[in-house]
Amino acid sequence: MSKKIVVLLFIVIGILQSCNTTEPPLTEKTITLTLEDAASIEAWIKLTTTNLQLPATVNLKQSASGGVTVTQDIILSYADTVIYIDSLLPNTTYSFLAAIQPSNHTNEVKSNVLTVTTMDTTSHNFTWQTWTFGEHSSSVLYDVAIIDPDNIWAVGEIYMNDSLGNPDPTFYNAAHWDGQKWELKRIFYKGGIWTIRTIFAFNENDIWFSAFVRYDGENFIELPIPNILIGWSINKLWGTSSNDLYIVGNNGNIAWYNGSRWTRIESGTDVNVNDVFGVTGQFNNQKKIFCAISNVFEVSDHKILTIDDNNKVDSLHWNTGRRVNSVWSNNGWVVYTSGGGVFNNKSGAWIEEKSIPLYYTNRIRGNALNDILVGGDFGLLAHFNGKSWNVYEEFLYAVSSLSVSVNSDIVSAVGRSGGKALIIIGKRN
Repeated sequence: MSKKIVVLLFIVIGILQSCNTTEPPLTEKTITLTLEDAASIEAWIKLTTTNLQLPATVNLKQSASGGVTVTQDIILSYADTVIYIDSLLPNTTYSFLAAIQPSNHTNEVKSNVLTVTTMDTTSHNFTWQTWTFGEHSSSVLYDVAIIDPDNIWAVGEIYMNDSLGNPDPTFYNAAHWDGQKWELKRIFYKGGIWTIRTIFAFNENDIWFSAFVRYDGENFIELPIPNILIGWSINKLWGTSSNDLYIVGNNGNIAWYNGSRWTRIESGTDVNVNDVFGVTGQFNNQKKIFCAISNVFEVSDHKILTIDDNNKVDSLHWNTGRRVNSVWSNNGWVVYTSGGGVFNNKSGAWIEEKSIPLYYTNRIRGNALNDILVGGDFGLLAHFNGKSWNVYEEFLYAVSSLSVSVNSDIVSAVGRSGGKALIIIGKRN
């Protein structure tokens, strides 16, 4: 892979002096390097200058212990810029030094020496267990949440026979793993059974089954359905707490729950919102939420909406022409998507992950930039370890994964296998 350094993010910082100030103008010229983030083979470094006339050429030197020093010239146009660096080695410590020769003076200005250690890769090796459930009709599981290795929930529709061996029309809409076995469960709402399509767990005592049933570790608490949510098909949940919860659904529906009431968020589209995922704490402790927009079986808009801490809606530039069904990020500026292909945006452009078969991918989730799982149609289940993707061929053409979940060294996928509901659990070796 060729070496690449990309200016990723521009933020102009103006330092203005008030016209009536008595303070002398600042004359010290500085350049500072700080680490924004590092993955296994990439790093994002912020370069900040003060009192330097721009544009100017920055010489960035990169060296590893015992390795060759690499230098690159960057045309710097802004006083505060994030630089994307790739082609690094995993679990390696690098030193970076920037020097600048501004056009208006002859003295070279040097930065601090920034030390960056890249992440190690994670293991592709998992021990897999697979279960199927269903004895009649068509059973399926739509979503899964891992609380810990001994506490996993999956939701959907599972049709079993009754005690006499006859088809029971009342299906199970959840399954719970206690570390030893799965227990099928019926979670009722207003006395009736209902299809649960999504689940989100904050912890073992705060689990949401769709938007209307909350489990406190002992009881399933039924919540009223407000008028603004009547008629929804809810697709996914994400939040920081039960007082800060987002739901998305078909026909452009997005809503936010503050612990006491639901508020509709105008998405600006009538296309299905298939997924929602957010990060917090990366931008002055502010939230940044991503929503995947497309209709899977219809020609429609394909886009990624963003929602800020004030619930203001914007969008990312999405120019791939592909459907987007799921979105994931761990820091707010590196974004992965799945749907009509798996894409990443690490340097301001969408790049397709071409080592993954081009099957429709329904969900993408991760622990970190070196530990990402994607699941989709035709048995596609693939893991990214920070450097490479591994496709688990034992599942190809045998199952279909509709959702995945990751939690430390445990991963899970759910969906269907033939007419039965499917659950896969992987434990990292």
